[in-house]
Amino acid sequence: MQLGLVGLGKMGFNMRERLRAHGHEVLGYDPRPEVTDVASLADLAAGLTAPRVVWVMVPSGQITRDTIAELAQVLDAGDLVIDGGNSRFTEDRPHADLLGAAGIGFLDCGVSGGVWGLESGYGLMVGGGESDVARALPIFDSLRPEGERADGYVHAGPVGAGHFAKMVHNGIEYGLMQAYAEGYELLEAEDLVTDVHGVLRAWTKGTVVRSWLLELLVKALAEDPEFAEISGYTQDSGEGRWTVEEAINHAVPAPVISAALFARFASRQSDSPAMKAVSALRNQFGGHAVQRVSESG
Repeated sequence: MQLGLVGLGKMGFNMRERLRAHGHEVLGYDPRPEVTDVASLADLAAGLTAPRVVWVMVPSGQITRDTIAELAQVLDAGDLVIDGGNSRFTEDRPHADLLGAAGIGFLDCGVSGGVWGLESGYGLMVGGGESDVARALPIFDSLRPEGERADGYVHAGPVGAGHFAKMVHNGIEYGLMQAYAEGYELLEAEDLVTDVHGVLRAWTKGTVVRSWLLELLVKALAEDPEFAEISGYTQDSGEGRWTVEEAINHAVPAPVISAALFARFASRQSDSPAMKAVSALRNQFGGHAVQRVSESG
């Protein structure tokens, strides 16, 4: 099958390679001349045989909006656009309507797998109409992991469902990572445990907490014991915030995901104003000692 792929970053580049290895003809566009196959989106459209399928794999937000708006100008009726980035699900319907006005189909596809997807395949969560999904199925089948389709792919519902599912997936990921991180810190704090890395590695087989994330934590510790080379500053890419917002909108309690998100905010504070206030209050009502800035080194 022929596919246009917009965005050849860490994931997009590997997706192009995986699809080509599965026999698909992939024409890629990226602003970076060292990785792109064509010079512009117009050239991408011209290089594909109609009816075209174009997969967008660029950062969420304005870049995605601009890309889809330009594709609406250079593609034709009967073509299909798939947004495989981490767009917020609320943007999918406007994108579908914009493209639909030109007779162009639209699918939203949440993609999980990171830089390992080239070898292991990607988990795919798709939103959109049945006919559009069926048309793109050969692409989805090549990107997903080997084995039963349902084990790595789902048509989650109409437009917006794919990105909503991926948003919740990433919110859960926040909570899982925070739990592993807290467990790691507690192990490190106890002198009785002399092989923290070994304990975590032992958990990767046979235990109820085994997972790919745990395996990646073990790998990271093997490469950098005690994480001496990195800081604790942790970004959030949006999906965790959106998950918490939707939990509020639906009155769904999500204390673990919410706490994991706020822990990332805390990681960016070298000296938390909130914790300063807590320390001051403890001193005021209970006379508990406070550590002065001059005493902290």
